[in-house]
Parts: sequence; structure tokens; C-alpha cells
Amino acid sequence: MSVLEATEANAAPPEPPVQESPRARRRFVGVAQSKALLLLAIPALLFYGFAVIVPSIRGAVLAFTNWDGLSQTYDFVGISNFVRIFTTESSLDALRMTLIFAFAVTVLQNGIGLLLALGVNSGLKSRNFLRVLFFAPVVITPVVVSYLWKFMLTPNGAMNSVLAALGLGDIAPSWLGDPFWAAFSIVMMVVWQHAGYSMVIYLAGLQSIPQELNEAAAVDGAGAWRRFWSVTWPLLAPATAINIMLTIIGGLKMFTEVFVLTAGGPGGATETLSTLLYKSAFQFNEFGYGIALALVLAAVVAIFSVGQQRLSRKGND
Repeated sequence: MSVLEATEANAAPPEPPVQESPRARRRFVGVAQSKALLLLAIPALLFYGFAVIVPSIRGAVLAFTNWDGLSQTYDFVGISNFVRIFTTESSLDALRMTLIFAFAVTVLQNGIGLLLALGVNSGLKSRNFLRVLFFAPVVITPVVVSYLWKFMLTPNGAMNSVLAALGLGDIAPSWLGDPFWAAFSIVMMVVWQHAGYSMVIYLAGLQSIPQELNEAAAVDGAGAWRRFWSVTWPLLAPATAINIMLTIIGGLKMFTEVFVLTAGGPGGATETLSTLLYKSAFQFNEFGYGIALALVLAAVVAIFSVGQQRLSRKGND
């Protein structure tokens, strides 16, 4: 046997090719897909950064200045705009009314929306018509609704005319001239328009509940209230969380209804952070102060939204 043949005979057999595991292959495919999606998202991210992020950062910087919205120059004033918000009576009253409106709208809109959903979820023959009727105000523009209610609530409007026809004209309040009734009118108008939206969300939650659970509870002797409290209400937790979050955010940001109906009056009694920042920026040319109010409003909305979500998670756990 030659030396070459002996060497080949003693040589180790060649190792089989290493096969890539399915897990590694999936990881490689996932990374490739992520890179491809990122490349496709770059134009949208650039546009979002140019249209949203950059103006937001610039606006946040202007909150620390005395810019009037027109001048090319301005001075940095530090946190004086924020100090003014929390030390001025008008801004503190606006913050208080913002929280009051948000709380009142959240409670009433969710309560009425749930009652409407329970009603139209029953076996009424007219339930489809009632669903359309209750949801119809939602699709109307808030500006139109506000002007409609403003016309109805004038001293010679439809509301006082109805009260006069019922013999109650002497006790008809000044709907938009009295601080309490002006705030009451705003809340009622908002609830009237948006209760149908909450109704639809609750209705979707009710229709997702298995009917067998209520039937089993009825067989066990549970009454209507007991079935609602022990079966229906706990299973409506997701719909309730969504509705509460939407109504809180909507109540805190409420602007159109207040501005059209009362413009923050009478005497600033219904002023909110939204209307105050509008007046500060566009009527009094205090853009720095107005932007500071907008940042405070955004912080309030974020705090309530995050708090509500955490409470919902704890309730579900």
C-alpha cells in the first residue's frame, strides 16, 4: 500500500453539513421581515416626525417663552407661564371646571348609555329603530348640535316655551345666563349627543355574553337585578373600560360645545382649559401661555388615561 493510500485510509470521514435548526431559521426570517418592514415604514416615520414630533418639540419650547404668535423674536421666561397657570384664579377655575365636566360627562354618559343598551338589547320589536334613533345624534357635527341647543335654550327658545305651555314659565331658569344652569346645559348637551356612542359599545359587550349564563342564573333563582350584578356587569368590564376611557378623554378635551354654547361664560363660570388656551393664544396673543396651558391639558389627559387603564387591569386581575 502506498503512502497516499495509507493516508487516505487513516483520514477521518468528512463531517456531514451542519443543518440549520428550524428555530434559527425562523429567527433569521423574522429579522429579515423586520428590516423590510422598517424600510417600508421609514417614509411614514419621516413624515410623522416632520409633521408631528418636530412641531410638538418646538411648541413645548415656546411654552417657556413670552412669544405673542406674531413677532420674530421672543424671550425665555422659564417656568413663569406654568407658575401663572397654578397661581391665577382664572386658570385654576378653568382646571376645576375641566375636571367637573369630565366627571359629570363620564358618569352620566356611561350610565345612560348602559341603560339604553340594556333596553335595545331586549326583545322589543322596535329595538332596531330605537338603536338608529339613539345613535343618530352621534353623527351630527358638534358645532351644529351646539348651535341647535343654543337656539333652544335662549329666553324665548323652545325649552322655555315648553315650560310656559306646561304652566311652569315662572320658574324657567336662565339656561345660559346662570353659572349652574349653563354648566348643566353643556353637560346635558354632550350626554345627549354621545350617549348613543356609549350605547353601541355596551350593546356589543352585551351581545358577546353567552345567553346560557343568564339562563343558568335564572334557573338558580336569581332575579333580574341579581343576574345583572353577578353575571352581566362583570362580563361588561372590557366595554366599560373602553367607554370610561373615551368619555374621560372627551370630557377633558371638550372645546366646541363650551365655546359655541357659552364661550366660557357667564363671567368665566364655564371656562375650561381648552377655551382658556384658545382665548389666550388667539384673542390675547399670549401664545407662550396658551401653549403652556395645552401642555398642562395634555398632562392631565395622560394622567387620567394611564390611571384608568391601570385600574381596569387591576379590576380584571
